[in-house]
Amino acid sequence: MTFDPVTTSLPYRIAMRTARALAPLASRLDPKLADAVSARREVTERLSAFGATGRDDHRPLAWFHAPSVGEGLQARAVLDEFRSRHPNWQVAYTWFSPSAEPFGQAILADFADCLPWDVGREVDTAIASLRPQLLVFAKLDVWPELATRIREHGACAALVAGTVRPRSGRLSPVVRRLLRPGYEALEAVGAVSEEDADRLAALGVAREKITVTGDPRADSVLEAVERTSVEELPPALRDGEPTLVAGSTWPEDEDVLLDAFATVRERLPQVRLVLVPHEPTPAALARIDERAATLGLPAPVRLSALSDPSTFVVVDRVGILAALYGVATLAYVGGGFTREGLHSVLEPAAWAVPVIVGPRWQESRDAERLVLAGGARSLPAKGAAAVLQLFWREWIEKEGERAGAGQRAQELVLAERGAAARSADLLDRLLQPRA
Repeated sequence: MTFDPVTTSLPYRIAMRTARALAPLASRLDPKLADAVSARREVTERLSAFGATGRDDHRPLAWFHAPSVGEGLQARAVLDEFRSRHPNWQVAYTWFSPSAEPFGQAILADFADCLPWDVGREVDTAIASLRPQLLVFAKLDVWPELATRIREHGACAALVAGTVRPRSGRLSPVVRRLLRPGYEALEAVGAVSEEDADRLAALGVAREKITVTGDPRADSVLEAVERTSVEELPPALRDGEPTLVAGSTWPEDEDVLLDAFATVRERLPQVRLVLVPHEPTPAALARIDERAATLGLPAPVRLSALSDPSTFVVVDRVGILAALYGVATLAYVGGGFTREGLHSVLEPAAWAVPVIVGPRWQESRDAERLVLAGGARSLPAKGAAAVLQLFWREWIEKEGERAGAGQRAQELVLAERGAAARSADLLDRLLQPRA
């Protein structure tokens, strides 16, 4: 099969080579960038080693890429469906953010590592080592040099769970011009919605190559909820007391939550707050303790030390949030007061738990759908604690209203079920002419 040549522009290549050269210097001021530089220091050597000893050329290989954990949940749902249909294929999985390494390693791919820099020599090494028949990007993390060069090697490039925020920087004229070759190189795209399909077309994807398949993360979340048991939680959290589980919180969220908690307790002393910091570092936990003491709240009990029922629990480990939402009366999802972005609202929604979010929710498609359907409520930027305590009390005191909101939230997640299978169908159709 032949392709029309698609190549990146000279300005893009110069920009990426410059960024690649300056990254070690800039990383001295940015710990996250330092981690990214360190992770990529010998990635081409690891790729070459796999190509020499782990790559079975009698088996085709599918390469899935997702930038971080959230997108990884979308990619994994499609990957699992694809692998069930093609058990003979080898699988490679890459990520961009160093924080995604534990998640990526848990996928148990034949090769799992961070993505090399998107510059010619490193991209060529990756392609020559993996020798893929299929490259699948997740959400929006399309790297032009990789996407265009992989076509030159006769492989297919696709995008699943395609999502473009209305105010995404990628839609600006300059950035769009730089990235356009990567999107033009895609041969099949599964968009989450019609609106996303339109914006992907604006980025350069041929409209006839776009199919609306829905969000495969819903499949991943529903599967996780179905295999999660609240029995793994301490009995002290399963006593039926009205509980707000606040997941993936940042300090800005925690200030609002604790202020509201102090007020709610005056009228409803039995309410419980389970606070799950996004990064439960010793410093973050100490800050919560200090803030609670200032407000006259009871000292929070660490989940690892919880034995008797407590009205204030702070979670000091990761990997348990999905189960915690299973004992929630209502949920608060963090990130809506910061530029970090709102975290996923799908997990509590899948449990039929109504959700409260901060004021910065408009960039989240899931949050927007929940708010419009009445399955979630949003807080204002000013006076947030006062509004939160009103929502908190109302959803505890008005059980029917709360249950209805939770049901509407769950229905939206269930409506997306099957997106992973539809995305895998898209990949199968792309591969059929090359079978």
